[in-house]
Amino acid sequence: MDRAGPVADWPHYGANTGGTRFSPLTQINRENVDSLAIAWTYHTGDVLPTDASGLGTSFQNTPILVEGTLYLCSPRNKAIALNAQTGEERWVFDAVVDTTGVVLQICRGVSYWRDPNASPGSECAERIFMGTLDARMIALDAKTGVPCRGFGRGGTIDLSEGIGHRYPGEYGVTSPPLVLGDLLVTGAMVLDNIRVDAPGGVVRAYDLRTGAQRWSWDPLPPGRKYVEGNDESGEAVRYQRGTTNAWSILSGDAERGLVFVPTGNTAPDFFGAQRDGLDYYSSSIVALSLESGVPVWNFQTVHHDVWDYDVPAQPALFDFPGPQGPVPAVAQTTKLGHVYLLDRQNGRPLFPVEERPVPVDGAEGEILSPTQPFPTRPPPIHPAKLSVDDAWGITPLDRWDCQRKIESLRYDGPFTPPSESGWIGYPSYFGGSNWGSMAIDASRGLLITNTSRMASVLRLIPRAKFIARMTAAQERGETPPQWEPQEGTPYAMTRDFLVSFLGLPCSPPPWGTLVAIDLATGEIRWEVPLGTTEDIAPFPIGLPLGVPSQGGPIVTASGLIFIAAAMDDYLRAFDIESGVELWRGRLPAGGQATPLTYRTHPEGKQFVVIAAGGHALMGTTPGDSVVAFSLED
Repeated sequence: MDRAGPVADWPHYGANTGGTRFSPLTQINRENVDSLAIAWTYHTGDVLPTDASGLGTSFQNTPILVEGTLYLCSPRNKAIALNAQTGEERWVFDAVVDTTGVVLQICRGVSYWRDPNASPGSECAERIFMGTLDARMIALDAKTGVPCRGFGRGGTIDLSEGIGHRYPGEYGVTSPPLVLGDLLVTGAMVLDNIRVDAPGGVVRAYDLRTGAQRWSWDPLPPGRKYVEGNDESGEAVRYQRGTTNAWSILSGDAERGLVFVPTGNTAPDFFGAQRDGLDYYSSSIVALSLESGVPVWNFQTVHHDVWDYDVPAQPALFDFPGPQGPVPAVAQTTKLGHVYLLDRQNGRPLFPVEERPVPVDGAEGEILSPTQPFPTRPPPIHPAKLSVDDAWGITPLDRWDCQRKIESLRYDGPFTPPSESGWIGYPSYFGGSNWGSMAIDASRGLLITNTSRMASVLRLIPRAKFIARMTAAQERGETPPQWEPQEGTPYAMTRDFLVSFLGLPCSPPPWGTLVAIDLATGEIRWEVPLGTTEDIAPFPIGLPLGVPSQGGPIVTASGLIFIAAAMDDYLRAFDIESGVELWRGRLPAGGQATPLTYRTHPEGKQFVVIAAGGHALMGTTPGDSVVAFSLED
């Protein structure tokens, strides 16, 4: 085992504030990666098996590593500190969250800050910040796990202040905040498809020492300002309701004083006639001034998004090799399977983006955009084409079932207008890409990301029909259908995946891929299926067809990609140059998370660590494990 190589922490969710997920470590390499074995396992004790409604925990966490300690959070907001070498527990803080109405119990990560003005070893000189499912931001002493009394009120900020009325579980934080300079910047999750008058998507910045709010960005169109007041329940509302939100991970450029915000949809997702311009910043990458929160530039990836094609991934910062020298750039993956490479100083595309005509004959009252943006390079990493002839089945009978279903639904590409008669979403609202984002190896000029290729079936339901069905179910004492209300619009809606009677996808495999993109040319260097059917009923056979994934990749200087994410319970290593799978390690549960890697001292081992707890909506194996791999002695 080589002990002469570099050491490195993993101090941020994405390795750094630029979200590159790159590590300079080399101890684990292409020659010895097949000798990886489990070094230790830690159990959080926080797992809730999925119930009949699909509710449950999803362990999507990526721990961070700072000076020998791993910091993580469990799905129900236990903050945990572990010895990075042994997995031994150092402290636990339970936020005791109210999970009433929470559809997915998720905590993707925590953030770390060292106060440069504090005396080393003093109380809260080093801090861990965690957002919670019930909309709090908590500051903890990194050494003890005790709340920092000088931050907010006894260590907590109530993020629901000024938001107005919230249904249980409608508003909370699932992603780690951005720590940049002396500020903590956070968005929030707003539950999809509940109502027009949903909690607003304001992004706010707070003083890292005191918790005092320094600025807010209310995502209103330029020139519009919200007039503060009280809602019908009497709660103070300081921010516009129903705006797009930033539920995913933010990135930051300290040198240029920029915060990069990936935005979701304007509420609700699948009907937008009532938005009145509130989707100006929806499905976009927005660069905010770190000092003021004022938008510097924005780039919209979908106009008037009524397909839930939000921008789900953390932006990744890199230097683009321009003809006159390096250009500061930002890469952005999307649910559509589009990858944008932009100048991060002004948001201009580094390769041409075309506005192409798309169908506009939507539901009654809807006014769709006549064109949508399509990047010319990189090419789409999702095929976005599906016909009756493409229908897949493992037998002639289930293929016929898929052909019948596809024929009965409208599909005119990814921007097929929503309708009462039903349409196919392909890519689906699941992606394409999702929150697992991407990894960038700057020395090799490669961007690595994973995609899913499941189609969905969606349908708008007229309000009168929705009310009648719900009322009838209640009168009969039956469980009402799992329809999403979209209150304030003429339609509720329903959605599911397009599968055969066997439960297998109707879209052709691969249903999931791993992709390498050349950043200089915008070309796809290679693409391989990701995952097998081993842990997917009804045929638990390891067919290498590629399967849907949630979570993302990391890369190392030794030329390795580590990724779990797929629906089979494995962590894998790939050769970054070729896409060849070099190793896989069995996990005790679904690995729908992004791993990290670290080596804390010159005589120590390099570890690769992954949260293995499954994903409730994907139906992967539930659990509560944090698993560390290292080379055998």
